[in-house]
Amino acid sequence: MTPRGELPDVDRGAAGRAAVAVRQARSALKAAVRTGERTAADVLEVGLSNGDSAEAGLRVRELLTSIRGFGPVRLERALTELEISPKKRLGGLGAAQRIRLREFLEALVTQRGGSSLRSSRLVVLAGPTAVGKGTVSSYIREHIPDVQLSVSATTRRPRPGEVDGTHYYFVTDTEFDRMIAAGELLEWAVVHNSYRYGTPRPPVDAALAEGKRVLLEIDLQGARAVRKVMPEAVLVFLLPPSWEELVRRLIGRGTEDAAEQQRRLETAKVELAAQDEFDYRVVNKDVRQAAMEVVELTIA
Repeated sequence: MTPRGELPDVDRGAAGRAAVAVRQARSALKAAVRTGERTAADVLEVGLSNGDSAEAGLRVRELLTSIRGFGPVRLERALTELEISPKKRLGGLGAAQRIRLREFLEALVTQRGGSSLRSSRLVVLAGPTAVGKGTVSSYIREHIPDVQLSVSATTRRPRPGEVDGTHYYFVTDTEFDRMIAAGELLEWAVVHNSYRYGTPRPPVDAALAEGKRVLLEIDLQGARAVRKVMPEAVLVFLLPPSWEELVRRLIGRGTEDAAEQQRRLETAKVELAAQDEFDYRVVNKDVRQAAMEVVELTIA
């Protein structure tokens, strides 16, 4: 005799197989949207019209993250805009939520012009010293070739492993003066009361004109300057997991003497206080995760 509240073994097995089938069906749906075999709008309509379908059981967050370019950052922003819980399933949407989600997906297609990406976008990545901007940018350079990294010019000397023309254009003070006078820099600034850094403008303008996604890795002053001349740019502030971790990273890399380390830490305190000026904040706890969050923001 089966104890009250427990399923017979045969029923338990059937329930398990049914659950696996449901998961497989949802996985197939997400794959179909991801590859373009089906549209998110089509999945939504089936889910709304047939409450017993696999589409109806799909969560809104699962549908949205199946769309190319959607990740944690964009998902959170979209669900807040739509006023929909991350746990909500398509079949359980209220009347107002259905309308908002339909309009959202329609607007997304219109915005992208029927393609998976908008024509172009400029993202500016900044943050305090030693937060790992270069490491995150290097990961994107190596793994996301669709995103073009702007190469900055600087008057400082190369660090071990840095390559001229790849990581920076290492120029003399005389050459930097010439670039300023010729209007060849999108922005430039003196960093840490020491060296000058600047963004050559012609390559950025050319890439955006070609419809490419462009990422600038620059300092706080440079980000502010870009916002003035290109207000459409998206500003992203890279944060350390904690102040203690920032100190550990700065001292651990061993590229500055004690006096320079202290000067940079004081500058970092000022830089951290400016994070509210930025459109988004990304915590660099894991390089890959931080890089992918930044990449998400290069997609409209």
